[in-house]
Amino acid sequence: MTQKLTEAELLEIARKYSFRSRIDSNAVSGPIMVWGRGSVVRDVNGKEYLDFNSGQMCGALGHNHPRIVQALQESCETLIHSHMSMFNDREIILAGRLAEITPEGMDRSMFLTSGSDSNEAAMLIAKRFTGGYEIASPAVSFHGMNDSTRAVTFSGWHEGYGPYAPGHYPILAPYEYRCEYCKDRGGCNYTCLNTSFELLDAQADGQLAGVITEPLFSAGGVIDLPEGWLRELKRKCEERGALLIVDEAQTGLAKLGSMWGFENEGVVPDIFTISKHFGGGVAISATITTDEIEEKVSGSGLVVGHSHSNDPMPCNAAIASIDIIMEEILVDVSQRIGAYWREHMERLARKHQIIGDIRGRGLLQGIELVRDRQTREPAYDEGRAIGKMCLDNGLILSVRRKGSVFRFVPPFTTVEAQLDEAANILDHAISQVAGG
Repeated sequence: MTQKLTEAELLEIARKYSFRSRIDSNAVSGPIMVWGRGSVVRDVNGKEYLDFNSGQMCGALGHNHPRIVQALQESCETLIHSHMSMFNDREIILAGRLAEITPEGMDRSMFLTSGSDSNEAAMLIAKRFTGGYEIASPAVSFHGMNDSTRAVTFSGWHEGYGPYAPGHYPILAPYEYRCEYCKDRGGCNYTCLNTSFELLDAQADGQLAGVITEPLFSAGGVIDLPEGWLRELKRKCEERGALLIVDEAQTGLAKLGSMWGFENEGVVPDIFTISKHFGGGVAISATITTDEIEEKVSGSGLVVGHSHSNDPMPCNAAIASIDIIMEEILVDVSQRIGAYWREHMERLARKHQIIGDIRGRGLLQGIELVRDRQTREPAYDEGRAIGKMCLDNGLILSVRRKGSVFRFVPPFTTVEAQLDEAANILDHAISQVAGG
């Protein structure tokens, strides 16, 4: 059995040997997590936390779900890894199961390791299918951290990497709470989208291959799409012979109270991707498209894959994940938990003037903090202080947009008593920092 080390001992090792490049922090500090079940994680000191970010949003089914553990054990007794160029039974069964829950015609799945991988594959497929190479994405998007997806991740994390890769363009994001086009109109009339495509057309060096977007911008600040925006985006793509790619990493598989985030708009993309809780906490992603697109790009000789693509162990975990989602009717669970949490947020907004906006759906919701509701000046410093106090008091949440937005992603396993506790922790922290 591995020797149990104290927090101080572990941090000393980390200072010497760990690479500190993290998305949110380069600090070497606690807490250091060692255990998790359902909606709760525990650090090396035995302190427990309500995990309202579901790990890195990958533990949304609940930490160490027993059926995911069982699926991993089954693979340990049969086949953990397989040659990526050879089929294995788990991969084939998973492809069939996934086709049962995707929109009609979206039947072809490619399995990879991460959300970055699946989005990179989606863009490669779009380029090969259309013959173009240019890709556009909204300016608050997050699509990954490898070179190709970082080039369309406009919500940050570009500093120090040099110029953007040629052929990758931002478009204006429909951020209604802060949109200068919409503030005097009472709603979105797609001015930002129309303007963006005017600029795209003016800059285009060739065929636009695709536009990649989220159906709700998560890392960019939990920003909802205005009604009809996704339909209009699809129309503009079709006019230009480009493909619409929807990144469902943080939104799909029942997260928003529907199986897929794009369902609300009645839009079916040409390609969409899934990752995060697809494997129940195990690393696996998928790129999903139509027979027509698959046939053309496969026939062209396109090869996408890595050493662990299609491995039977994560594929078996993903099969179990789909079983859990369908059998436990997690679409309904998401709606119920989301409605209960929204009530808490609305109550806190009535109490605390610092809460300027509440947004999101289902198990992906957020609040935006402002110093003044009229001017909407972001409360960056206050938000960072509140987030730190929440962590100290046993609530993990995600602090976005330099501190002004809190993102809440409680697992499907969260019960009302835990939602009450989380709201009380947040209430106390806001009161301590901002008064009220």
